[in-house]
Amino acid sequence: MLLQDSQKVGMSVTFVTAAGNPARVDGVPAWASSDPAIIAVTQSDDGFSAVATAFGPLGTAQVSVRGDADLGDGVRDVIGTLDIEVVASEA
Repeated sequence: MLLQDSQKVGMSVTFVTAAGNPARVDGVPAWASSDPAIIAVTQSDDGFSAVATAFGPLGTAQVSVRGDADLGDGVRDVIGTLDIEVVASEA
């Protein structure tokens, strides 16, 4: 995905089984940026959506969302990722 260095994008996540059916996760999904200087991520209270805000310097960062697919005491991570390239704003 390409974003200009002054843009934001809304994102959401839905977890599904291998068969494509809705799946629950344990707890609140957690969103993160691989480089907060390029992309800042602000997640909603329930963790199923977030807003990514692009900054300079220009470059690429990865946004990830992680959920716990083990509905018991253990943890089994389910991870989704999105690569975002930040480019200069046009005049």
